[in-house]
Amino acid sequence: MRTGRVIAALLLCAIALRLIAQSPLRLRTYASGFTTPLAIVQDPSDRAVQYVVEQGGRIRVLRDGIITGTDFLDLRGAIVSGGEQGLLGLAFPPDATSPRFFVNFTDRSGDTVVARFRRSANNRLVADASSRFDMRWSTGLSVVRQPFANHNGGHLAFGPDGFLYVGLGDGGSGDDPDHRAQNPAELLGKLLRIDVNVADAHPDGFTVPPDNPFISAPGARAEIWDIGLRNPWRYSFDDPSRGGTGALVIGDVGQNRIEEIDYEPRGRGGRNYGWRNREGAHDYITSRPPAFLPLVDPIFEYDHTVGASVTGGYVYRGSSLGADYRGRYFFADFVRGRLWSLALTIDPATNDARASGLLEHTSELGGTTQLGNISSFGVDADGELFVISYSRGIIFKLAGPLTPPPTPLNPRIVR
Repeated sequence: MRTGRVIAALLLCAIALRLIAQSPLRLRTYASGFTTPLAIVQDPSDRAVQYVVEQGGRIRVLRDGIITGTDFLDLRGAIVSGGEQGLLGLAFPPDATSPRFFVNFTDRSGDTVVARFRRSANNRLVADASSRFDMRWSTGLSVVRQPFANHNGGHLAFGPDGFLYVGLGDGGSGDDPDHRAQNPAELLGKLLRIDVNVADAHPDGFTVPPDNPFISAPGARAEIWDIGLRNPWRYSFDDPSRGGTGALVIGDVGQNRIEEIDYEPRGRGGRNYGWRNREGAHDYITSRPPAFLPLVDPIFEYDHTVGASVTGGYVYRGSSLGADYRGRYFFADFVRGRLWSLALTIDPATNDARASGLLEHTSELGGTTQLGNISSFGVDADGELFVISYSRGIIFKLAGPLTPPPTPLNPRIVR
């Protein structure tokens, strides 16, 4: 009996220690003074530098957390901004020596442009605005036509395969009225995958990777990687250079009821995430059939009693939060200003993930007033997490619990 009580006590201690190790996280201000910030992107060639994307059209430079006096790029004259339009995405190729970078924005006509630029030859912290080249799609156009002003998507990210992934919403309005997300002939409502490692003189600015899943499908756009997305608002890859799986994790904003997190094992494209036939894992509008089956359910969803617009984040692969957080997926809700993390359990047979162990971090990080509307996450050169407060114009950084001072080995006794 005594042995049993000892074992039980040890188990309780272990559980308590684990809970202590997972709390509390802290939030510290990394930089402030931004206007409607939507992204923070690490410079692959300089660990001290990040770039902050402002929806209004500026890309600001941060060096050691200080805003420099000169913008990296100013596109205010080329875009329309407000609501869900504006300068929405920025990505650098994984080759740190490359002078290229890519942006996603809404042009003056309200259409989506994905453009390539180069850094200035004499200053890598300033872009050469004259180097702009707009990607030309299989439609023959250098824009993706947007029938409505919302659901632009806009995120850009390079995958571990070196290809550029382009997230596009369903074209807007409500309930995807023309069923675009399920139409393989449309680029809208899709995740695209393109190879931008081409010569400057290439007429399109990219080629289509030969293993793209719809490259030989009649009537389908070869650029498409996945279909059935409503408004993918931030996706990321579980960084294999830091022990991650290379999986793609997508935050897809819902319509009236459900916000969802989608998980895709590395290289497993060609999936149909279901919109508008399904919202999350639930039947929605089924008057027209999906493009194909099966429809892939999210690994996690929440309804609108909890939040109203998901902001996708990252699988944490840094070190400052402690080992218990490594491998957890951090995400947020833009409207409610709430922030959570999830444990991911990988099935070794399929490489799919199961989500569990939801933890909410909102209160310990100062509450919704402190966090504001969370528009995005980012990672620094060490894999540590940034959190962007859109409404407050602040870039926060997540940190682990404060370490108590060490106990002296031979404490002096005062009598």
